[in-house]
Amino acid sequence: MAAKIKKGDTVLVTSGADKGKKGVVKSICPSTSRAVVEGVNLTRRFNKRQGELENQSVSVERSVHLSNLSFVVASTGALSRVGFKLQADGTKVRFLKKSGDIIDV
Repeated sequence: MAAKIKKGDTVLVTSGADKGKKGVVKSICPSTSRAVVEGVNLTRRFNKRQGELENQSVSVERSVHLSNLSFVVASTGALSRVGFKLQADGTKVRFLKKSGDIIDV
């Protein structure tokens, strides 16, 4: 099934430790239904020394399940579900279920 949330969309986390945080989707993995969202689900990762680089602890963004994300409408900031529909010329587009506006052009 096609992912209703795509790279570059603004989303809100609806459950989990980061509930209420907004962020931009950096990447999607449709096979596991997970997405990496900027500034959400941060963990610390320790990098060992390599060559001239020193030991360091780095913040890494981990993936979040798509069911825990809600699409944020850019113009109003409201939340809406996303659906698919076919246009008259046969192209498949995403639309907002709340208002019926087309997202993809």
